[in-house]
Amino acid sequence: MLETRPELTAQLEDDLVGWLTTVTKTGQPQSSVVWFLREGDDLLVYSKPDATKMRNISANQKVAFNLLTDAMGDSMTTLEGTATVVESPTPPHRHSAYFAKYQGQIERLGWTPNQFSDDYSALIRITVNRVRSW
Repeated sequence: MLETRPELTAQLEDDLVGWLTTVTKTGQPQSSVVWFLREGDDLLVYSKPDATKMRNISANQKVAFNLLTDAMGDSMTTLEGTATVVESPTPPHRHSAYFAKYQGQIERLGWTPNQFSDDYSALIRITVNRVRSW
């Protein structure tokens, strides 16, 4: 699904952040800026295990993921899908593709790789089932 859209593929590879929207148990949408990695047609997001988005996903696995747009809002992409929490995930600093993408950011923010992996030890896998672009 994602491979058939070259401009989207490039953006998923190059962008450092996106917006993950989950829904609270009361039905309130909640958006969080996240680091992510594309893996085939899925997106991977590491999270703090006690983050609200983790509780939201436990209650409702439907999510939306938005990429940044241009300054004028002329190009927009939303990915919709199902989020699952991965049991016993590879720590972020041992996930070679994720670490290659974010090593500079981790260092810039003052974490060691182990500290980041300790803080962001939960892994969310988003299985994309719909892409909306305009």
